[in-house]
Amino acid sequence: MAIIEVLVPQLSESVSEATLLTWKKQPGEAVEADEILIEVETDKVVLEVPAPSSGVLSEIVKGDGSTVTSSEVLARIDTEATASAAPAAQAEEAPAQETPAAAPAAPAAPAAAQPSSSGIASPAAAKILSEKGIDPSTVSGTGRDGRITKADAMAADAGAAKPAAPLATPPSLSLDGRPEQRVPMTRLRARIAERLLQSQAENAILTTFNEVNMQAVIDLRKTYRDKFEKEHGVKLGFMSFFVKAAVAALKKYPIVNASVDGKDIIYHGYFDIGIAVSSPRGLVVPILRNVDQMSIADIEKQIADFGARARDGKLTLEELTGGTFSISNGGVFGSMLSTPIINPPQSAILGIHATKERPVVENGEIVIRPMNYLALSYDHRIIDGREAVLALVAMKEALEDPQRLLLDI
Repeated sequence: MAIIEVLVPQLSESVSEATLLTWKKQPGEAVEADEILIEVETDKVVLEVPAPSSGVLSEIVKGDGSTVTSSEVLARIDTEATASAAPAAQAEEAPAQETPAAAPAAPAAPAAAQPSSSGIASPAAAKILSEKGIDPSTVSGTGRDGRITKADAMAADAGAAKPAAPLATPPSLSLDGRPEQRVPMTRLRARIAERLLQSQAENAILTTFNEVNMQAVIDLRKTYRDKFEKEHGVKLGFMSFFVKAAVAALKKYPIVNASVDGKDIIYHGYFDIGIAVSSPRGLVVPILRNVDQMSIADIEKQIADFGARARDGKLTLEELTGGTFSISNGGVFGSMLSTPIINPPQSAILGIHATKERPVVENGEIVIRPMNYLALSYDHRIIDGREAVLALVAMKEALEDPQRLLLDI
């Protein structure tokens, strides 16, 4: 008998513990090397735990819903055993230690590498299938025991594949009578709540507003949209212009890019912009690092990548850590106006909203223009109203005359 232990992945220094979701295998079942056995939810991301070796899952040490820490033993695999005719009974599993048995496991986005009932994809193959939007259960594997190889994934036809399973959704309730259902917060949702309360309690938050005429950006995008996509392989959106405009303003007013540490102000000589992204597990804010050194195409590619991996629960802890300034786009959901809450330890956040045609006055005449309302929330402890207003005006001017971004003026 050769026993291999399945361990909790190494968590970052800022994450002390995590919660196990649902085991995908039961004791007595065969497992393949790199097959995902369970997912571990932290307050930032969901981490996959692959089988370190092929064999038979001989023991589950930590059951669904258990609280675990880095490198804890989750299960054991017998690399020399053969699978039994029927898996061991569920009762033989170790019970959850921290979560009541009646409480449902926290929902999470399905992982791209999760094996289906019809086939197991290697990590490389799973990534390719995820990018193509293909359900692994629709692909015939040519590897050992029907395993889906990278070549199988590359040859798979997205048009012939059935759609992947839908993302996790909140529990639905019957509307008969007056029903209620108690569902524990996921670690991410609890962390979001904690940080929002922390932000409002520790920061002197004030919000200033302005409006921007998006016609110049719309015209520029319309002129070069097709050429841009053909050249760079990514669509030219609007977010990259907001990011570039924000960086231009932060360069002029460094205090808006600063943070508070005790009684000290830390000025950052770099521009790491957090982009708020909705995921099935809640709002996450991955970081675009050194944005001042990125092109419009670089920004669009990174944002598209963040959005896709946020939906699949594939963002890493490192990508969600840090940042000197954030941008939240409520406009994608139709928001007209909002007061965004600062993401600590940052000192400011830009809220952008839906661009709508509105009547405005130009040269004494009422005309129709595509207008977007901007909101800059800032920590009044270190940012005075003058700097906040001027920074927002600088963003407005850059968006209304995007050539400024090319000339750095």
